Amino acid sequence: MALNIPEYYKEVSLRLSRVLDTVGLREDIRWQKINMWIQTQNMVSAIYASGPFMGSQAEASTTPGLQSDIDTIIPLPYTIIQNLESWVPQVQNLLVVSDAQTPPGYVKLQGVALDLPLLMYNTTYNEMKVDRDGRSVCCHDLLKYPGTRWRHGPAGTYIIGISLSIDYVYAMRLHTWPYHASEWLTRIRRHNWPSQKTIDLIQQTGALLVPVGHKHSPEKHLEWRLSISFGEKLLVWLFNSTQYKCYILLKIINKSFIKPIVGDDVLSSYHCKTCIFYLIESTPTDMWQPENLLICLELCLRLLYSWIEAETCPNYFIPDENMFQCKVYCHVQGRLFCVLRNLLSQEGRYLARISCDNIGEKLVRTCQSPLMELEIENYDVGAVMLISVLCQLIAVHHLIRVPRTLDRLLSSQVLGLDMQTVLWKFYCSIIGSKLASKSLSRESPDQQGLDMAQELLLWGSSSDVASGKLKLASFYLALDNLDVTEDVLNEIHAKYTYKTLCVTYMCREELVAKLNENLTISQIISHHTAYPVIFELLEMKCIPKALIPEMFRTTGSVPDSEYERYTKSLASVDAKVYLHFLEFICHFRLNKTLHKNVALYNMIYAIEHAVLHFKESALNLLAYCLRQEGKCINAFNVLCKSMKQTEEDNAAKWQIATLINAAYRFLRGEQ
Repeated sequence: MALNIPEYYKEVSLRLSRVLDTVGLREDIRWQKINMWIQTQNMVSAIYASGPFMGSQAEASTTPGLQSDIDTIIPLPYTIIQNLESWVPQVQNLLVVSDAQTPPGYVKLQGVALDLPLLMYNTTYNEMKVDRDGRSVCCHDLLKYPGTRWRHGPAGTYIIGISLSIDYVYAMRLHTWPYHASEWLTRIRRHNWPSQKTIDLIQQTGALLVPVGHKHSPEKHLEWRLSISFGEKLLVWLFNSTQYKCYILLKIINKSFIKPIVGDDVLSSYHCKTCIFYLIESTPTDMWQPENLLICLELCLRLLYSWIEAETCPNYFIPDENMFQCKVYCHVQGRLFCVLRNLLSQEGRYLARISCDNIGEKLVRTCQSPLMELEIENYDVGAVMLISVLCQLIAVHHLIRVPRTLDRLLSSQVLGLDMQTVLWKFYCSIIGSKLASKSLSRESPDQQGLDMAQELLLWGSSSDVASGKLKLASFYLALDNLDVTEDVLNEIHAKYTYKTLCVTYMCREELVAKLNENLTISQIISHHTAYPVIFELLEMKCIPKALIPEMFRTTGSVPDSEYERYTKSLASVDAKVYLHFLEFICHFRLNKTLHKNVALYNMIYAIEHAVLHFKESALNLLAYCLRQEGKCINAFNVLCKSMKQTEEDNAAKWQIATLINAAYRFLRGEQ
């Protein structure tokens, strides 16, 4: 298909480039997002042994309308080597191996003895299985994804509410450049992209080995895919403004026009990234200018068209790997032909139909008026994503696991003073609650310890709208100081409005609105955000008895990991439900019947109408309140409803057993 360039392409390209600036693709915002993700990565690495962030969010190659997930790595503790000379004694070494039957881009990992650099054969143990050649290789079918709600390819997905999705995948790090990608290092490049300096830098990043095999391989459970994720992220960061916008436009076109016709699993963002890599490498650098944006975009579409015609999409780093294999064939190929041919024949007019981020509408509007500076939406996308990541970290209990690393985090100068203050307050609530529990566990309560715990809890009570104050209220309730407890609960009730953002279903649009009010991150968290309330075993003495079964809800099954073992020993409840529960308990003890009934009604209403992350825990607390009211049949029905939420590891079983025992004793007494 010949490339005929209409005269209006240059003018439309300039206008389109300015429209994209308004949806967060301006260069200063782009680098702000990149720096924010680097900052977040440093923060997470300082407090939790997680791997790096990857994918569109970490590349800053997304827009709000693309709704990209957060991708992260769970590193596996193995030493990966490519030859026995690199063997490290007394650690588990795995040798990268492949043969004529191993698909390009995939490898196997053969075990090596701990005491000698000898390869293992015909040995099966732990994650090791024997392949068709008798080698003992690592099998990834045995890997478990802790806390996984869904699986997405090789990744586990943790969903928090409706707006935040975390994809995480096990991976092994190869610190040397894989010999399968050696061609990329010496490839002839006519236009000097990437530069030799960049190539040398990427070579030092090595690769990841991801637990996924070739779809049609008989030994796919033994194969690991090579992923040059670090190099890809660096190349995307080095895009100039036009290359960056072209890449994101290609992903938007894929989402808007291609996926609705051929499905989500055919053409992915990774295919788009590969396409832009090859096109940049094969075209002059001076072509990638704002006035040529539309031309560059159509060149990408034509390159994709040629690959679809050949049924071959070569991996950028390992060209022998065909990423269209098992994806583009027969009717799928025909549909792709029709879609791309239709787009190319429209000569850019399809851009007006893009609904993602209202790009089409904005482009039409600016094309109907003189070229002008469009109003740039005033929000800090990087700050929005950092808040979301912090919410995920706290909600999934990463932060509260390792308080001993707080000094390391705050002394690393990773965070600004604003965020340091926020984290300090969270930790003060946690440490204060633990100290109070320790003091109360003694035969004679340690008054000095209680006073210190109170000071910590008071300072941490402003961490957010509710969770810090609710821990403070729990502390006063444990001391049976009911009047002060009531005052604290009334203060929370006054600040917890319908505008409060709950992290379990935080909406990005609401965050943007808060940022548009010129609030800092600490102000948003302190005055407008409510986190779940989470208690550890060490806080048992200063929480209501109804929450204690939540810490012993496991059914006796062996946890898949230390992480899962830890999370099953936590009592977690949504802030709004816990607020009404404490109000009920406090007013029950104060014999304030009207206030108690109002609290019970509010609790029921919140469970029925609010979007909750820990709904089974909320139902269990409601059942406890109903039991206190003598409504055992209603309590049993609520517990059954809780069991429908999740049968495994549900503390409702404790209450059900108690109710059945009470009923049995009652009947026995009647007889």
